[in-house]
Amino acid sequence: MTPDTPAGGAPRRKDVVSTHSVFGAPCWVSLTSRDLEATQEFYAAVLGWRWRGAKLGEHFRIALANGVPVAGIAAVASMWQMAVAWTPYFAVPDADVAVARARERGGTAAVGPLSFPPGRAALLADRDGATFGIWQGELVTNWEAWRQAAPAFVRLHTRDAFDAALFYGEILDWASGLPGCCEVEYEGGEVVLRSRGDVVARIDSGAVEAAPDPSVRPHWQIHFAVTDVADCARAAEKHGGSVLREDENEAILRDADGAQFTVTSRRSP
Repeated sequence: MTPDTPAGGAPRRKDVVSTHSVFGAPCWVSLTSRDLEATQEFYAAVLGWRWRGAKLGEHFRIALANGVPVAGIAAVASMWQMAVAWTPYFAVPDADVAVARARERGGTAAVGPLSFPPGRAALLADRDGATFGIWQGELVTNWEAWRQAAPAFVRLHTRDAFDAALFYGEILDWASGLPGCCEVEYEGGEVVLRSRGDVVARIDSGAVEAAPDPSVRPHWQIHFAVTDVADCARAAEKHGGSVLREDENEAILRDADGAQFTVTSRRSP
């Protein structure tokens, strides 16, 4: 559910970054699944990931891309009565403050904050029902490598992009003027979030809260950068997943367990 980090008491390394210096930006992504082995097999085939154990226990794994941790897998959907889904986590300096801010603005706290040494995490929903997480503490080792190997960005499909930007901005200190904060720009009908000059999130309008299809309701969509979109789409179909939409630069996929994600070409702008 959270970044894999050295055991407490190990010497602090120069490449360890905390949420006190990097905040407001997506810092991790986690998949809640039902079957750990099937999930590992699917994403190894589609995205080429390898795996290692996580400190949280036997139901958890860390996905590696070229040796760099990129995502967490938690096979607890059935055990904890949780939806099968990808969830982005945002860096915050204080998890309690972030949760309180979310509640004050109409959001809800589903889980936490809970301690996951060396940090704390919570799972929240915004006022339109989109689920997201927050993380306080050390970030994944070698932060810049994670940024390059991790999702291209995350996108929020929501009812009103500008209203959502205000909600998240007040919780995560976007455009606050604080050193290291994320900057918000408006491009056409979209809200664009930048961290250290890189686009890390987009927010667009048009989702329908009461839609029977969960892909139409407000939700965060995780985008993974890949070298060949078509190959990923064919691999997903071959291994029990499905393709919801596909073009030359992007494909929206559903894994064998039902979790939705997007693969985006590294060559696309």
